[in-house]
Amino acid sequence: MKNAKYKTGFTVVELLIALAISAMLLVAVAVAFNASAVNYQENEDILRTINNARQALFRITSQLRTAKGVDLTAPINECSLITAADEDITYQFRIADNKLYLITNSDAQEYVLCDNVTAMTFNKAPTADLLGCKSVQISMTVVSGNVQKTISAAAAIRRNLN
Repeated sequence: MKNAKYKTGFTVVELLIALAISAMLLVAVAVAFNASAVNYQENEDILRTINNARQALFRITSQLRTAKGVDLTAPINECSLITAADEDITYQFRIADNKLYLITNSDAQEYVLCDNVTAMTFNKAPTADLLGCKSVQISMTVVSGNVQKTISAAAAIRRNLN
């Protein structure tokens, strides 16, 4: 009877083994949670970068569609135009600081439209008479961390009928 009373509990060795197994499981859960948090942050960063690039492209294409004139002689990394409101503006990509700028030519103000831009081109197609611009194709490459995405847009120049 005396021996049966002492055999019902756990030994110290059994408790240490259970504690070691529990610790390994908790470490595995913590590593998985950390990886998930890092992945979430990277996805948020690239989403933010792509959304900024899309907003910039939307602004550019909207102004190009209603532009009164586009400079065909501008370098491939910039697009100069006269807007429907008679503003003389230039969109310019500078590789030195990886940013896209909006420059108002009347007062030489510069505004950053998009960060993290690694490449950008404005391909201008002339009209049949070579006096104006028919359309502009835009390609923008943005980077966030190790992720690099290229976004493209095109705008056909429509003359104001007013």
